[in-house]
Amino acid sequence: MHPFGYGLDVYFWSFVVSILIFALGGGFAIYEGIHALQDPHIIENPTWNYAVLIAALIFEGTALYLALKTFNKSRASSGNLMKNIVQSKDAATFAVIIEDTAAIIGLSIALLGVFLSQQLQNPYLDGATSVSIGVLLLVVATFLAKESKGLLLGESASPKVIASVEKIMKEHPSVKDWALPQTMHFGPESILLVIEIDLIDSMELMEAENTMVKIRAEIQRQEPTITKVFIQSSHNLHPKLS
Repeated sequence: MHPFGYGLDVYFWSFVVSILIFALGGGFAIYEGIHALQDPHIIENPTWNYAVLIAALIFEGTALYLALKTFNKSRASSGNLMKNIVQSKDAATFAVIIEDTAAIIGLSIALLGVFLSQQLQNPYLDGATSVSIGVLLLVVATFLAKESKGLLLGESASPKVIASVEKIMKEHPSVKDWALPQTMHFGPESILLVIEIDLIDSMELMEAENTMVKIRAEIQRQEPTITKVFIQSSHNLHPKLS
């Protein structure tokens, strides 16, 4: 029933997280903010507010540090973090990074809102803070949903992986030409590859089959994330797109 496994499951649940936690959380925060603006009041004793918010910042900060440490081990490059998150196929890790980052920003806004409402004796700051947090969550929900949707629909492998496959084709003496490799992620560490190649004309049938077996093994040796390889030999190649 699921010949390519359950790797896309992680992308589905990341999409659900973006809808349920962020969208509903953002909507509820905005609702509470509007309600607070309609009936403003200043917190009489904010001690517990400060304690809870500071403790939450420590916990979320620790979780973010661990998530970033894990992500840095597998990220494509040491460049811009946001660019690496967009390019990443590991939704489970980057969803945690996005969630924890949003949580820290939201908690900081809440802490600042409580502090300023006490110092300025302005009851409207509490509601405004809640609305701001709600808007933040909605923005994060939109970003995470967009990234998860792209992966759920089947994103191709990174240009680096495709270039590695084409390098193998170029260096193999029995391959005359090849079509653009077609790839699709079925999970962070599971890629499907379909490629059409044109072998030299002098090869016998058995020799051609053995050659394709060796090419398949070489691809999977150099790119372990390519778990399924389908190679077709043809004299009528589709034109390359690059």
